[in-house]
Amino acid sequence: MQIVITSRRSVPSPPPAPRRWPEALKAAVRDPVELCRLLDLPESLHEPARQAARLFPVFVPWEYLARIQPGDPHDPLLRQVLPLADELASGPEFTPDPVADTAATRQPGLLQKYAGRALLVTTPACAVHCRYCFRRHFEYQGTPRTAEAWRPVWECLAGDPTIEEIVLSGGDPLTLPDASLAALCQQLEQIPHLRRWRVHTRLPIMIPQRITDQLVTLLRQSRLTPLVVIHANHAAELDAAVADAVQRLVDAGIPVLNQSVLLRGVNDCAETLVALSRRLLELRVMPYYLHQLDQVSGAAHFYVPVERGRALIAAMRSHLPGYAVPRYVRETPGEPSKTVLA
Repeated sequence: MQIVITSRRSVPSPPPAPRRWPEALKAAVRDPVELCRLLDLPESLHEPARQAARLFPVFVPWEYLARIQPGDPHDPLLRQVLPLADELASGPEFTPDPVADTAATRQPGLLQKYAGRALLVTTPACAVHCRYCFRRHFEYQGTPRTAEAWRPVWECLAGDPTIEEIVLSGGDPLTLPDASLAALCQQLEQIPHLRRWRVHTRLPIMIPQRITDQLVTLLRQSRLTPLVVIHANHAAELDAAVADAVQRLVDAGIPVLNQSVLLRGVNDCAETLVALSRRLLELRVMPYYLHQLDQVSGAAHFYVPVERGRALIAAMRSHLPGYAVPRYVRETPGEPSKTVLA
């Protein structure tokens, strides 16, 4: 198998760099027509993008925009963030809550689906609006915003000694400032049966400068064992700045795993998935999961049949060592764990 990496032209320059990560969040592109114009996309895409963005807004940081090939409507990075007319039509099997987050809610902001671990919906904010996001219709209004609002969560966790691991999710937990993360950590550390905290984040991919020395220290100093799970779907997302950010975490002794989503037109070919795993291994990141698409309303155009996914995993196994092949999984509501498909 020959993997060819082509050069990628740059988009117009963002406002003057370098920027601190909060400034990068504020500077993100929010207008679908501006996104199209910046990337020299056909004008025929403007109105469909406007219509789809009314249902789920556009949010793309410049740091990610700069990795997208201008003039190519089929660019795999662009496809993840560009609203399309396809989002306006979904079959009945695509629903607003495909993974039953609502049914798994124990307290506002606290979800539990699997034994031994629970998930905190820490914030509705994210560093990018991925068009396939399974939480694109999630009701964030009840997410705790104050110390008092979080109190029932801490009481619920403290009263359940079976829970030993906490997953920080959102949105994206790393959109929170360090002080807010530290406050969450301090509350978790007071619950004696908790042993680990796992941060699920797309920030190292979208805005790599978020991984500061201060954040790494915060993660390392906790009595809870930290793990970071990043989310990259394509090797072109993993440029030099992302590599630097990820290696700050790895060099500090923090395990970093990657999970991807199998997406039509993005990574649904063996060469692309092999290239992604190889790039992750260069960065000392373990390929963890390849998720079957959660069938959320508006994302039907990303769907890849399971049979195709299994064939892709088989092809990966013929070119990579076993540890470099992610587990191909699907989340099935009500099941005690992810369903392994291959």
